[in-house]
Amino acid sequence: MQPTRSAAAPSARPSTFAAYLALTKPRVIELLLVTTVPVMFLAERGVPNLWLVLATLIGGSLSAGAANTFNMVYDRDIDALMDRTADRPLVTGQITPRAALIFGAALTAISTAWLAVLVNPLSAALSLGAVVLYSVGYTMILKRRTAQNIVWGGVAGCMPTLIGWSAVTNTVAWPAIILFLVIFFWTPPHYWPLSMRFEDDYARAGVPMAPVVQERITVARQIVIYSWVMVATSLALIPVAPMGWLYTVAAVGSGALFLAEAHRLLALTRRGEPQAKVKPMRLFHFSITYVTLLFLGVAIDPLLYWPLPGLN
Repeated sequence: MQPTRSAAAPSARPSTFAAYLALTKPRVIELLLVTTVPVMFLAERGVPNLWLVLATLIGGSLSAGAANTFNMVYDRDIDALMDRTADRPLVTGQITPRAALIFGAALTAISTAWLAVLVNPLSAALSLGAVVLYSVGYTMILKRRTAQNIVWGGVAGCMPTLIGWSAVTNTVAWPAIILFLVIFFWTPPHYWPLSMRFEDDYARAGVPMAPVVQERITVARQIVIYSWVMVATSLALIPVAPMGWLYTVAAVGSGALFLAEAHRLLALTRRGEPQAKVKPMRLFHFSITYVTLLFLGVAIDPLLYWPLPGLN
Protein backbone atom coordinates (compact mmCIF):
# COMPACT_ATOMS: atom_id res chain seq x y z
CA MET A 1 0.00 0.00 0.00
CA GLN A 2 1.26 3.46 -0.83
CA PRO A 3 2.33 5.38 2.30
CA THR A 4 -0.32 7.84 3.46
CA ARG A 5 2.09 10.75 3.42
CA SER A 6 2.33 10.40 -0.36
CA ALA A 7 -1.26 11.50 -0.69
CA ALA A 8 -0.42 15.06 0.19
CA ALA A 9 -2.93 17.80 -0.43
CA PRO A 10 -2.48 19.50 -3.81
CA SER A 11 -1.52 22.75 -2.10
CA ALA A 12 1.39 20.97 -0.38
CA ARG A 13 2.81 19.62 -3.61
CA PRO A 14 5.82 21.19 -5.29
CA SER A 15 5.36 23.10 -8.54
CA THR A 16 5.31 21.19 -11.80
CA PHE A 17 8.78 22.54 -12.60
CA ALA A 18 10.09 21.35 -9.23
CA ALA A 19 8.50 17.93 -9.80
CA TYR A 20 10.22 17.50 -13.17
CA LEU A 21 13.47 18.72 -11.64
CA ALA A 22 13.09 16.10 -8.91
CA LEU A 23 12.90 13.40 -11.59
CA THR A 24 16.50 14.21 -12.56
CA LYS A 25 17.82 13.75 -8.98
CA PRO A 26 19.83 17.03 -8.89
CA ARG A 27 21.90 16.00 -5.85
CA VAL A 28 23.15 12.91 -7.68
CA ILE A 29 24.03 15.07 -10.69
CA GLU A 30 26.08 17.38 -8.48
CA LEU A 31 28.24 14.46 -7.41
CA LEU A 32 28.75 13.37 -11.02
CA LEU A 33 29.89 16.85 -12.01
CA VAL A 34 32.42 16.87 -9.16
CA THR A 35 34.23 14.09 -11.03
CA THR A 36 33.90 15.61 -14.52
CA VAL A 37 35.47 19.06 -14.26
CA PRO A 38 38.67 18.05 -12.38
CA VAL A 39 39.42 15.41 -15.01
CA MET A 40 39.17 18.13 -17.65
CA PHE A 41 41.79 20.16 -15.77
CA LEU A 42 44.03 17.10 -15.59
CA ALA A 43 43.57 16.31 -19.29
CA GLU A 44 44.47 19.90 -20.18
CA ARG A 45 47.31 20.02 -17.61
CA GLY A 46 45.93 23.44 -16.77
CA VAL A 47 42.74 25.43 -17.18
CA PRO A 48 40.62 24.04 -20.03
CA ASN A 49 38.55 26.19 -22.35
CA LEU A 50 35.76 27.51 -20.14
CA TRP A 51 33.15 27.24 -22.88
CA LEU A 52 34.11 23.59 -23.32
CA VAL A 53 33.72 23.04 -19.58
CA LEU A 54 30.29 24.68 -19.62
CA ALA A 55 29.17 22.71 -22.68
CA THR A 56 30.32 19.45 -21.11
CA LEU A 57 28.60 20.22 -17.81
CA ILE A 58 25.31 21.08 -19.49
CA GLY A 59 25.38 18.00 -21.68
CA GLY A 60 26.43 15.76 -18.80
CA SER A 61 23.71 17.16 -16.53
CA LEU A 62 21.00 16.57 -19.13
CA SER A 63 22.29 13.04 -19.74
CA ALA A 64 22.39 12.16 -16.05
CA GLY A 65 18.93 13.68 -15.63
CA ALA A 66 17.63 11.41 -18.38
CA ALA A 67 19.06 8.28 -16.75
CA ASN A 68 17.63 9.25 -13.36
CA THR A 69 14.22 9.93 -14.90
CA PHE A 70 14.10 6.49 -16.54
CA ASN A 71 15.14 5.01 -13.19
CA MET A 72 12.20 6.66 -11.44
CA VAL A 73 9.76 5.50 -14.10
CA TYR A 74 10.79 1.86 -13.79
CA ASP A 75 11.14 1.91 -10.00
CA ARG A 76 7.91 3.73 -9.19
CA ASP A 77 6.39 0.56 -7.74
CA ILE A 78 9.16 -0.06 -5.23
CA ASP A 79 9.59 3.68 -4.56
CA ALA A 80 6.01 3.66 -3.24
CA LEU A 81 7.01 1.03 -0.67
CA MET A 82 10.05 2.84 0.73
CA ASP A 83 9.75 5.74 3.15
CA ARG A 84 12.66 7.72 1.72
CA THR A 85 11.26 7.63 -1.84
CA ALA A 86 7.51 7.70 -1.21
CA ASP A 87 7.21 11.39 -2.10
CA ARG A 88 8.74 11.14 -5.57
CA PRO A 89 6.59 12.70 -8.33
CA LEU A 90 5.67 9.41 -10.01
CA VAL A 91 4.60 7.90 -6.70
CA THR A 92 2.43 10.84 -5.71
CA GLY A 93 0.91 10.96 -9.19
CA GLN A 94 1.97 14.53 -9.89
CA ILE A 95 3.70 13.33 -13.07
CA THR A 96 2.42 10.40 -15.13
CA PRO A 97 4.75 7.60 -16.31
CA ARG A 98 4.06 8.54 -19.95
CA ALA A 99 5.01 12.19 -19.34
CA ALA A 100 8.15 11.12 -17.51
CA LEU A 101 9.16 8.77 -20.33
CA ILE A 102 8.75 11.55 -22.87
CA PHE A 103 10.77 13.86 -20.63
CA GLY A 104 13.54 11.30 -20.23
CA ALA A 105 13.64 10.58 -23.97
CA ALA A 106 13.83 14.29 -24.73
CA LEU A 107 16.69 14.77 -22.29
CA THR A 108 18.53 11.82 -23.84
CA ALA A 109 18.16 13.15 -27.38
CA ILE A 110 19.06 16.73 -26.45
CA SER A 111 22.08 15.76 -24.34
CA THR A 112 23.47 13.41 -26.99
CA ALA A 113 23.03 15.96 -29.77
CA TRP A 114 24.43 18.75 -27.59
CA LEU A 115 27.59 16.84 -26.73
CA ALA A 116 28.07 15.57 -30.29
CA VAL A 117 27.88 19.07 -31.79
CA LEU A 118 29.42 21.24 -29.08
CA VAL A 119 31.96 18.83 -27.51
CA ASN A 120 32.74 15.78 -29.68
CA PRO A 121 31.10 12.54 -30.84
CA LEU A 122 33.16 10.37 -28.46
CA SER A 123 31.88 12.25 -25.41
CA ALA A 124 28.34 12.00 -26.77
CA ALA A 125 28.69 8.24 -27.24
CA LEU A 126 30.08 7.77 -23.72
CA SER A 127 27.24 9.85 -22.32
CA LEU A 128 24.60 7.86 -24.17
CA GLY A 129 26.27 4.66 -23.00
CA ALA A 130 25.99 5.86 -19.40
CA VAL A 131 22.25 6.42 -19.83
CA VAL A 132 21.79 2.90 -21.18
CA LEU A 133 23.99 1.32 -18.50
CA TYR A 134 22.09 2.99 -15.67
CA SER A 135 18.57 2.76 -17.09
CA VAL A 136 18.78 -0.77 -18.48
CA GLY A 137 21.84 -2.44 -16.97
CA TYR A 138 21.36 -1.32 -13.38
CA THR A 139 17.69 -0.36 -13.05
CA MET A 140 16.00 -3.01 -15.19
CA ILE A 141 18.41 -5.97 -15.00
CA LEU A 142 20.61 -5.87 -11.91
CA LYS A 143 18.86 -3.94 -9.15
CA ARG A 144 16.08 -6.45 -8.42
CA ARG A 145 18.07 -9.60 -9.16
CA THR A 146 21.45 -9.58 -7.42
CA ALA A 147 23.22 -8.27 -4.34
CA GLN A 148 26.00 -7.19 -6.71
CA ASN A 149 23.61 -4.70 -8.32
CA ILE A 150 25.39 -1.59 -7.11
CA VAL A 151 28.84 -2.98 -7.95
CA TRP A 152 28.28 -3.51 -11.66
CA GLY A 153 25.45 -1.02 -11.95
CA GLY A 154 27.83 1.59 -10.59
CA VAL A 155 29.76 1.57 -13.88
CA ALA A 156 27.36 4.22 -15.18
CA GLY A 157 28.41 6.55 -12.36
CA CYS A 158 32.06 6.12 -13.37
CA MET A 159 31.52 7.41 -16.91
CA PRO A 160 31.93 11.15 -16.13
CA THR A 161 35.67 10.57 -15.65
CA LEU A 162 35.93 9.26 -19.22
CA ILE A 163 33.61 11.96 -20.57
CA GLY A 164 35.63 14.74 -18.93
CA TRP A 165 38.87 13.40 -20.40
CA SER A 166 37.44 12.79 -23.86
CA ALA A 167 35.90 16.27 -23.94
CA VAL A 168 39.39 17.78 -23.82
CA THR A 169 41.45 15.21 -25.73
CA ASN A 170 38.89 13.36 -27.88
CA THR A 171 40.48 10.15 -26.56
CA VAL A 172 40.36 7.91 -23.49
CA ALA A 173 43.73 7.45 -21.78
CA TRP A 174 45.11 5.66 -18.72
CA PRO A 175 44.70 8.54 -16.23
CA ALA A 176 40.98 8.66 -17.04
CA ILE A 177 40.71 4.87 -16.75
CA ILE A 178 42.39 4.91 -13.33
CA LEU A 179 39.96 7.57 -12.09
CA PHE A 180 37.13 5.52 -13.59
CA LEU A 181 38.31 2.60 -11.45
CA VAL A 182 38.59 4.80 -8.36
CA ILE A 183 34.88 5.63 -8.66
CA PHE A 184 34.08 1.99 -9.48
CA PHE A 185 35.71 0.76 -6.27
CA TRP A 186 34.33 3.74 -4.31
CA THR A 187 30.69 3.01 -5.19
CA PRO A 188 30.11 -0.04 -2.92
CA PRO A 189 31.58 1.51 0.26
CA HIS A 190 29.67 4.68 -0.61
CA TYR A 191 26.29 3.04 -1.21
CA TRP A 192 26.26 0.01 1.08
CA PRO A 193 26.29 2.12 4.27
CA LEU A 194 23.19 3.90 2.92
CA SER A 195 21.67 0.47 2.23
CA MET A 196 22.44 -0.51 5.83
CA ARG A 197 20.63 2.55 7.11
CA PHE A 198 17.57 1.86 4.95
CA GLU A 199 17.78 -1.92 5.09
CA ASP A 200 14.13 -2.24 6.15
CA ASP A 201 13.01 -0.09 3.22
CA TYR A 202 14.83 -2.27 0.70
CA ALA A 203 13.60 -5.47 2.36
CA ARG A 204 10.01 -4.26 2.25
CA ALA A 205 10.38 -3.43 -1.44
CA GLY A 206 12.03 -6.78 -2.20
CA VAL A 207 15.28 -5.23 -3.46
CA PRO A 208 18.24 -7.55 -2.72
CA MET A 209 20.74 -4.95 -1.61
CA ALA A 210 23.74 -6.56 0.06
CA PRO A 211 22.71 -5.65 3.66
CA VAL A 212 19.29 -7.24 3.03
CA VAL A 213 20.48 -10.64 1.78
CA GLN A 214 23.88 -10.94 3.48
CA GLU A 215 25.06 -10.86 7.07
CA ARG A 216 25.95 -7.37 8.16
CA ILE A 217 29.49 -8.46 9.08
CA THR A 218 29.95 -9.80 5.53
CA VAL A 219 28.93 -6.47 4.06
CA ALA A 220 31.22 -4.60 6.46
CA ARG A 221 34.18 -6.76 5.42
CA GLN A 222 33.45 -6.11 1.76
CA ILE A 223 33.28 -2.38 2.45
CA VAL A 224 36.77 -2.52 3.95
CA ILE A 225 38.15 -4.55 1.03
CA TYR A 226 36.71 -2.19 -1.58
CA SER A 227 37.99 0.80 0.40
CA TRP A 228 41.57 -0.51 0.39
CA VAL A 229 41.44 -1.26 -3.34
CA MET A 230 39.97 2.20 -3.99
CA VAL A 231 42.76 3.97 -2.10
CA ALA A 232 45.44 1.85 -3.78
CA THR A 233 43.95 2.67 -7.19
CA SER A 234 43.92 6.39 -6.39
CA LEU A 235 47.65 6.19 -5.61
CA ALA A 236 48.30 4.48 -8.95
CA LEU A 237 47.45 7.79 -10.64
CA ILE A 238 50.61 9.38 -9.18
CA PRO A 239 53.13 7.68 -11.49
CA VAL A 240 50.75 7.30 -14.44
CA ALA A 241 49.50 10.89 -14.85
CA PRO A 242 52.04 11.86 -13.35
CA MET A 243 50.85 13.79 -10.29
CA GLY A 244 52.69 16.04 -7.88
CA TRP A 245 52.77 16.66 -4.15
CA LEU A 246 49.35 18.26 -3.83
CA TYR A 247 47.43 15.32 -5.26
CA THR A 248 49.59 12.91 -3.29
CA VAL A 249 48.74 14.65 -0.03
CA ALA A 250 45.03 14.75 -0.94
CA ALA A 251 44.96 11.07 -1.94
CA VAL A 252 46.91 9.82 1.09
CA GLY A 253 45.17 12.06 3.64
CA SER A 254 41.58 11.56 2.48
CA GLY A 255 42.26 7.88 1.81
CA ALA A 256 43.56 7.33 5.33
CA LEU A 257 40.45 8.94 6.81
CA PHE A 258 38.21 6.83 4.56
CA LEU A 259 39.96 3.64 5.66
CA ALA A 260 39.66 4.67 9.30
CA GLU A 261 35.89 5.13 8.89
CA ALA A 262 35.54 1.81 7.05
CA HIS A 263 37.48 -0.07 9.75
CA ARG A 264 35.45 1.67 12.46
CA LEU A 265 32.26 0.40 10.84
CA LEU A 266 33.71 -3.11 10.62
CA ALA A 267 34.89 -3.12 14.24
CA LEU A 268 31.52 -1.99 15.60
CA THR A 269 29.67 -4.46 13.38
CA ARG A 270 31.94 -7.31 14.50
CA ARG A 271 31.10 -6.48 18.12
CA GLY A 272 27.40 -6.74 17.29
CA GLU A 273 26.66 -3.12 18.14
CA PRO A 274 23.19 -1.80 17.20
CA GLN A 275 22.86 0.33 14.09
CA ALA A 276 22.33 3.44 16.23
CA LYS A 277 25.91 3.04 17.46
CA VAL A 278 27.43 1.78 14.22
CA LYS A 279 26.08 4.85 12.39
CA PRO A 280 26.72 3.63 8.83
CA MET A 281 25.69 7.02 7.46
CA ARG A 282 28.94 8.44 8.85
CA LEU A 283 30.83 6.56 6.16
CA PHE A 284 28.23 7.43 3.53
CA HIS A 285 28.57 11.15 4.20
CA PHE A 286 32.36 11.02 4.44
CA SER A 287 32.55 9.13 1.16
CA ILE A 288 31.15 12.23 -0.54
CA THR A 289 33.74 14.39 1.20
CA TYR A 290 36.44 11.94 0.09
CA VAL A 291 35.52 12.21 -3.58
CA THR A 292 35.38 15.99 -3.32
CA LEU A 293 38.83 16.23 -1.72
CA LEU A 294 40.41 13.71 -4.07
CA PHE A 295 39.09 15.33 -7.22
CA LEU A 296 39.98 18.81 -5.97
CA GLY A 297 43.49 17.42 -5.85
CA VAL A 298 43.08 16.15 -9.41
CA ALA A 299 42.02 19.62 -10.56
CA ILE A 300 44.49 21.77 -8.66
CA ASP A 301 47.60 19.60 -8.91
CA PRO A 302 48.21 20.37 -12.63
CA LEU A 303 48.06 24.09 -11.82
CA LEU A 304 50.67 23.79 -9.06
CA TYR A 305 52.64 20.84 -10.35
CA TRP A 306 55.45 19.92 -7.95
CA PRO A 307 56.76 16.64 -9.35
CA LEU A 308 57.64 13.84 -7.00
CA PRO A 309 61.28 12.67 -7.13
CA GLY A 310 61.84 10.07 -9.82
CA LEU A 311 58.64 10.78 -11.77
CA ASN A 312 60.35 12.97 -14.40
